[in-house]
Amino acid sequence: MVGNILVTGGASGLGKATVAAITKVGGRPLVIDVNTPENGVDHVAADIADYEEAERAVHELAERAGGLDGVVTAAGIDRCGPLANVPVPDWERVIQVNLLGTVAVVRAALPYLMRSQGRVVTCASTLGLRAVSDATAYCAAKFGVVGFTRALAAELAGRVGVTLLVPGGMRTRFFDGREEKYRPGPDARLNQPEDVAAAVIFALSQPKGCEVRELVVCPSTEPSWP
Repeated sequence: MVGNILVTGGASGLGKATVAAITKVGGRPLVIDVNTPENGVDHVAADIADYEEAERAVHELAERAGGLDGVVTAAGIDRCGPLANVPVPDWERVIQVNLLGTVAVVRAALPYLMRSQGRVVTCASTLGLRAVSDATAYCAAKFGVVGFTRALAAELAGRVGVTLLVPGGMRTRFFDGREEKYRPGPDARLNQPEDVAAAVIFALSQPKGCEVRELVVCPSTEPSWP
């Protein structure tokens, strides 16, 4: 049993699939999202780019559930385009949500996770390991998540489990609203988010003292890996 698991971005995409997977194995998902989940799970509306909102949401959900056994930081956004063409507020928001929001949620959750000897699963990307054009904000954020998570694992070794999840492209609404050239083509092979969520459950379900440090989960023809 995975216990009480806080999921950011749990109203859609990988977060939604992770919520369903947690429920399926008998856990209790707790969602932070600007949108309301469809499945009626415990939820606090918050913008994790705002540290105070993120902290409030973490504490509210943790106290409501009587503690936390894990955190999955699945919230993420993107803004594609050449650096000179992406408005500064848009570029910075990608960093604020993907990287600083991840840090804010994990920091706020640490007291609960230390008590339960729980686990953190952060969500990076194959573009956190391999850079591509017109993705400076996203790559900067996800490279940051990689570095943050690896350092966190060293810092918390033996006290809180830490897993870096590196997913490739998935069939979610993440690509909606982009210019056509930044969307996967009609023949693109993308993973189902439910398959990636199964990997999250695998990491969360390891026995005490056994940790999955890093997981790359991508389509067999993923162009950004290796």
